[in-house]
Amino acid sequence: MRLEGKVAVVTGAGLGMGRAMAELFAREGAAVVVVDLTESDATQTLALINGRGDCCSITADVADSRQVARIYAETEQRYGRLDVLVNNAGIGTAPNDGYDKFYERLGAMNEQIARGENPTVYLDHIIDMQDDGWQKVIDINLNGMFYNCREAVRLMIKCGSKGSIINISSTSGLNGTGAVHYCATKAAALGFTKCLARELGARGIRVNAICPGAMNTRMMAGLSEEYARTITQSIPLGRMGEPFEVANTALFLASDESSYFTGQTLGANGGMHMI
Repeated sequence: MRLEGKVAVVTGAGLGMGRAMAELFAREGAAVVVVDLTESDATQTLALINGRGDCCSITADVADSRQVARIYAETEQRYGRLDVLVNNAGIGTAPNDGYDKFYERLGAMNEQIARGENPTVYLDHIIDMQDDGWQKVIDINLNGMFYNCREAVRLMIKCGSKGSIINISSTSGLNGTGAVHYCATKAAALGFTKCLARELGARGIRVNAICPGAMNTRMMAGLSEEYARTITQSIPLGRMGEPFEVANTALFLASDESSYFTGQTLGANGGMHMI
């Protein structure tokens, strides 16, 4: 029971890695606030964990600062404190971001590489990306992280918690592989994590990041079989990761076992990027 007595907010907890983290945190004794944009997904997660403690769900859009403020007002009212925040909510694509053309070109390029040819297809993602497609990913992945951290820190300071903040980045933020708006937000998450860790260290609040690699989640399920095979072949461990493997990493960072970790990036990625 490594999180006994702690209160944790997990965003994007309706599916995938977020659900795995919420389940594991609850199993380890935490009261988990399950946050997701989709009410049915949040409710399903809550149903899986509610027998393990005083957990609750909140439906909210992390891109809306007023809705984010409500998450922490309700958390304070219900529990009176906050010990852990996991910023997991994120998207990889949005309407009008040109991703359909990018994905089509990427597939054609990979086919050329598979045939041993020099690629003659150009990705050109940025020229097809509209303002609103760019902004949507920024709003959720980056602004949402900022809004949640701001409210979480306010509550942690108010209740005197030496808490732990965990920002979910990606190997895309390290090596620039993927869509330009997604890579930009995930790289920004790492700089944000280091800056906030320096700022909050004197208060005993720790801030760390996790960079998952290719995971068996809904986001990856949309890839073609051939592209998924190409990705798997590039991973030294020879397979995609499972959500529980990221959850185990998050549990370490949330618990007192990582009491001397702050400003760090842990790469749960099978070796596809070695930090």
